[in-house]
Amino acid sequence: MTVLMLYNHQPNCRILPMRIGPYELKNNLIVAPMAGVTDRPFRMLCKRMGAGMAVSEMVASNSLLYGSEKTRRRADHEGEVDPISVQIVGADPGMLAEAAKYNVDHGAQIIDINMGCPAKKICNVMAGSALLQNEPLVATLLEAVVNAVNAPVTLKIRTGWDKNNRNAVRIAKIAEDAGIQALAIHGRTRACAYTGDAEYDTIAAVKASVNIPVIANGDITTPEKARHVLEYSGADAVMIGRAAQGRPWLFREIEFFLKTGNHLPTPEVSEIHRVLLAHVMELYEFYGEHTGLRIARKHISWYTKGLVGSANFRHQMNRLESIQEQLAAVDEFFVEQAQRGLQLHYLDELAA
Repeated sequence: MTVLMLYNHQPNCRILPMRIGPYELKNNLIVAPMAGVTDRPFRMLCKRMGAGMAVSEMVASNSLLYGSEKTRRRADHEGEVDPISVQIVGADPGMLAEAAKYNVDHGAQIIDINMGCPAKKICNVMAGSALLQNEPLVATLLEAVVNAVNAPVTLKIRTGWDKNNRNAVRIAKIAEDAGIQALAIHGRTRACAYTGDAEYDTIAAVKASVNIPVIANGDITTPEKARHVLEYSGADAVMIGRAAQGRPWLFREIEFFLKTGNHLPTPEVSEIHRVLLAHVMELYEFYGEHTGLRIARKHISWYTKGLVGSANFRHQMNRLESIQEQLAAVDEFFVEQAQRGLQLHYLDELAA
């Protein structure tokens, strides 16, 4: 498959779109699937902020869940910018194939298979990254899904089960042979979970061994780190997860840096306030008041982390039980931030 993305290893590098099946991404910056995070409001926000694609939080292949409110919500892509990528998880070939068909029928344009989740509740049922221990089953699962849908299928994996069993290169070759059209790799083993540092040597080895696009994931937190990972691994794209929580503008910052070698200004507190408010309003609308209020809490915590007085603010905010109280608390906090900024500016003027 032809990859329409070039990376030229120069300080002022230029990025061009990459392609997954018939879908051309506007760039090579992808939002990682994160359970409880990459819902439709978050995906749409990150795309507006510069991401070329966002993968949904995983949907279980258990057909009994199809009628649940949570599954219907996860399959809701109304108004979302193409391409729409939905991640599925499971360990039964037939059920995984049915889950893929279900999601394509409900608007998914790309199906992503989760073989990277390290969570115990997923691995205990031999799904997620637990599948990396069973290469024949991996082949069967991938072939079942690829043959079930008329849509590109991608795969997310880790480097292996543990540091003594890094088999990502073999899994990548199995994936390519099965018809997988892009492969994302988190630079940790399942045993590592999210501890220690991600490594990119395995990703580089995978990139050298297959001809499908390879997407590097893990600890990509800054524009400089994104450039380093692309250069070091030779990957076609980077996938960003936790670093974008409360920092959706990270995608525009990375895109600008990769194109120009320069940095965009850090968002002003007033912009953080505007983005946060727009985001939580979409959460209220998407989930309803009761659930939206609770989902918004973690996002508000991420947006305000590092600002003066944020720890005490988050503690108080998490106890509020109405949208009106939550919004009023957010506004009050950012008014205080603006006042502090003006005071600091005034003190700087006096010092000058």
